[in-house]
Amino acid sequence: MQAQTVHHYMRSEEHVMEATGKHIFINICKIPLLLLFLYMFICSLDILSSAFQLAGGKVAGGIFKDNAVLSNPVAGLVVGILVTVLVQSSSTSTSIVVSLVSSGLLDVGSAIPIIMGSNIGTSVTNTIVALMQAGEREEFKRAFAGATVHDCFNWLSVLVLLPLEAITGMMRLMSEAIVESFNIVTGEKGPELLKVITEPFTKRIIQLDRTVIVGIATGQEVLRNKSLIKVWCQTQIAIQKNASFVPSENSTVLTTSLHMNAEKCTHLFVETRLSDLAVGLILLVCSLLVLCTCLLLLVKLLNSLLQGQVAKAIQKVINTDFPFPFSWLTGYLAILIGAGMTFVVQSSSVFTSAITPLIGIGVISIERAYPLTLGSNIGTTTTAILAGLASPGDKLAAAFQVALCHFIFNILGILLWYPVPHTRLPIRMACFLGERTAKYRWFAVLYLILCFLLLPSFVFALSMAGWQILMGICVPVVAVLLCIVILNRLQSHKPHLLPRWLQTWDHLPLWMHSLKPMDSIITRATLCCREAQTRDQSRTSPEDLTDYEEEKNHAPLAQNGSCLIYDHETETGAVFDSMNGKCSRL
Repeated sequence: MQAQTVHHYMRSEEHVMEATGKHIFINICKIPLLLLFLYMFICSLDILSSAFQLAGGKVAGGIFKDNAVLSNPVAGLVVGILVTVLVQSSSTSTSIVVSLVSSGLLDVGSAIPIIMGSNIGTSVTNTIVALMQAGEREEFKRAFAGATVHDCFNWLSVLVLLPLEAITGMMRLMSEAIVESFNIVTGEKGPELLKVITEPFTKRIIQLDRTVIVGIATGQEVLRNKSLIKVWCQTQIAIQKNASFVPSENSTVLTTSLHMNAEKCTHLFVETRLSDLAVGLILLVCSLLVLCTCLLLLVKLLNSLLQGQVAKAIQKVINTDFPFPFSWLTGYLAILIGAGMTFVVQSSSVFTSAITPLIGIGVISIERAYPLTLGSNIGTTTTAILAGLASPGDKLAAAFQVALCHFIFNILGILLWYPVPHTRLPIRMACFLGERTAKYRWFAVLYLILCFLLLPSFVFALSMAGWQILMGICVPVVAVLLCIVILNRLQSHKPHLLPRWLQTWDHLPLWMHSLKPMDSIITRATLCCREAQTRDQSRTSPEDLTDYEEEKNHAPLAQNGSCLIYDHETETGAVFDSMNGKCSRL
């Protein structure tokens, strides 16, 4: 009996070891797949940027052409946002600004608001990436909060620094002093470490002549009819000197001839007869499909790899602070890591988009993602500074000063919203947005349209109408919003300080303090569309219609979500810890 027990125990141990070995082998095989999907994800971001430039690059260049408009700081800010959203590349919009400044069409003071706007516009990419995790509610909440913390930081920094810059010219004066104190000479081009890996693939898909956008912005109207799609990639000019004897003059004459050898590009659209807009839309659809597919597969693989004790160990390493009294240094180390990683990949959009899925699955907390994002902002400006130092002599000072203004803006933003824990408002704002999107998924799309399209366009229109109209509308709106925020905080923490009628918003109509009425309309519209689509399908069986009607009757309104402003409409609303900015549950 004892021998049988020992034998049974040994066999079970063998089965456990075999299963463990098989599990380890499968996980090792998943790592190359993970790297492949990450590579395709980054390449799809690059192609997505090219697609946006093909679809809206000439429009973006035309927007920059009106220099009288750009002299208005608010208009310049909005132009920077819209152009960067259109071309999905802050480096492209920055290069246009550098060309305008170096050619004398725009002064540095007018360029600074555009740089601020490009800082906001570039954060839309990782917000779009967060939408791909909408299938899982908790993951979507974390991912959207992690993506929008970048937006919140940029918006808050602009709200403080843009008026300060318009009044004092602080960043312009600081950058001028730095440029004048250095004897700057043209250097070598900065390293492009990531492009060495991605360009062999992306150059087979599409190559663009981005000088067309810059030319349109600087007033070269002849370029409006030129395609952005590059046809001739490498052009070599050879100078050949020949000596020929002239009998009539009895002398030898030296002649110089130029030989130009051009090599045709080899990407997919080099021979296309389609317009730039058509090619841009094709690439937009394909890149979004690849982006979504790679992101979903990345999340699945990461979830399968980061399970059990492995996930707990990684989370502990990433999210744990240094021991006391050095715990405050952890965030600053994360800022340095974010800056270094962004310098390596040469793009803040790529870095923040890559960590968004990790935030969604819970590997990186929002508190740790925030300093990483701040470091990413620093990293992308150091890349711009190196690119500015590599500019030709006539553009060197302008490029370097614009890049310095971008760097100073991000440094001042970090000083405003990071060192003191009480001032880390972007974390609380991002958590609030994450809670809203978890309960109403359509809120994410509304946020994108509102913050990156409608609101900038509305402010732009007001700024064009004049400062009096802009101030007359914006100042009261901002004052009302501040009053609502203050009252909301008092209602949550010290309601006894308020009159009874201000302790809740119940006396107001429901649509003024809750998203439920809008959710009801959107839900009914969605169900009506599905019902119309179902009726149009001739092969639909009566059983399917019966199931659909039953689903319609039991369809909930989102998650019976909490109200827009205050959190005691439901029992499980989000609570923001005012001391550390963390999201918690009641």
